[in-house]
Amino acid sequence: MSVHLSSKKVIKDWIDYNNHMNVSYYLLLFDKYGADTLNNIFKIGENSAKTTGKSTMIVESNITYNQELKLNDEVDINLTFFDHDKKRLHYKMEMLHKEKKYLASTIEILALYVNLNSRKVIEFEKEKIEIMKNFINKYNSKFNKDGLNFLSKLKK
Repeated sequence: MSVHLSSKKVIKDWIDYNNHMNVSYYLLLFDKYGADTLNNIFKIGENSAKTTGKSTMIVESNITYNQELKLNDEVDINLTFFDHDKKRLHYKMEMLHKEKKYLASTIEILALYVNLNSRKVIEFEKEKIEIMKNFINKYNSKFNKDGLNFLSKLKK
């Protein structure tokens, strides 16, 4: 099971000379339509960066390319796992072909919460922890911990 974050159609600019979506655009889709969506839910995304000088930076990732995507294929970006500690986010997303339902790609992320002015890692504010806690309580039954590489990196 998973939590739907967004959907996107593969465009011509993302197609390479092999006539499928270039590997770099899998990462773009996960970043812009997955990670940014999550950061906005938790109020630590672009608006936070611009107004408070606080946001996240990805420090480690693991991506799989399971099946190719072609021009005009539409995909769903889904969250399959999320957790956090005082300074870190740990999550995994999947990219599913919307019509054919096959797994195109996955990505597992470890991100840090950062003060952009000092470029130092900081702790989440209490209200952000509460938003994440409520999110986990709401969707925990849809998360899957199997095969996670970064689970031991959270400091709980």
